[in-house]
Amino acid sequence: MTRIALSFIGILIYSVISFGQNKISVKSRLILIRELTAISAVTKLPIPRGKHGFFLGSDGKIDEEKNAAEFRIRGRAMNPGTPIQITKVRFKKNRIVLDVNGGGKNGKKWYQRIRVSTGGGPVSSPVGSMDTHAPISGAFVSLTFDSLVPDLEVAEIKKLLDPIFDFKRRSPTTLYSPKIPEKHKKAIRNHEVLVGMNRDTVISSKGTPDHRIREFRHGVEFEEWIYGKPPNTIFVTFDIDTVTEVKKFNLTGIQIKNPPVELNETDLTGREP
Repeated sequence: MTRIALSFIGILIYSVISFGQNKISVKSRLILIRELTAISAVTKLPIPRGKHGFFLGSDGKIDEEKNAAEFRIRGRAMNPGTPIQITKVRFKKNRIVLDVNGGGKNGKKWYQRIRVSTGGGPVSSPVGSMDTHAPISGAFVSLTFDSLVPDLEVAEIKKLLDPIFDFKRRSPTTLYSPKIPEKHKKAIRNHEVLVGMNRDTVISSKGTPDHRIREFRHGVEFEEWIYGKPPNTIFVTFDIDTVTEVKKFNLTGIQIKNPPVELNETDLTGREP
């Protein structure tokens, strides 16, 4: 056998061995998809918008050049201390791509562009336009490797993502958002909601709501988040990004837990001060 043939066989054997050692198995992929999808965390660093997203190396180094380009072109999707959820896990040749809060592309679905007319009457709103569960802003995070993606466990992935995500969620606003008022930090630790909180702090305290409802009152649009079922239901009302009222349902009916915030001469519930 010639020297060239022996060299070729050696290279082939080395490639097969290396491929088997580095390439993630189908079983591991399925486990990671199952365990990581829908898992929650809190951001430690700002995350950019855009189709490319945030790049983090498996050695813990952040790709400053790529990330800066995304911030410059697309802007910021999330600030430090923002609660997030991994909504999709994808595998590329040398990286794992995580869709965070729905991903960086928040275009409408095809059915949301359909408008219905009743023959001469006004055209209705797009189908699905009242889907309040759709995230307002998402992002992509790419965990990159020097070669093929290796076999990894969930705990190892979390450790590699530790520079940008806190999966423990002990007290995210205390750790990463020093401007949050102390009373709001205390409420988060006690899993309570107070008037004046924003959406991020409410999610940090109570998690994602069971239901969301939008309605108009006295010409002002409100959004209401509903947690739990009777007799342990809490209604949290927002004006844009600020909690204006918190109500708790008990056996005697709905009681106001926190008074509404006043807006100009009348409060946002329509009552005179």
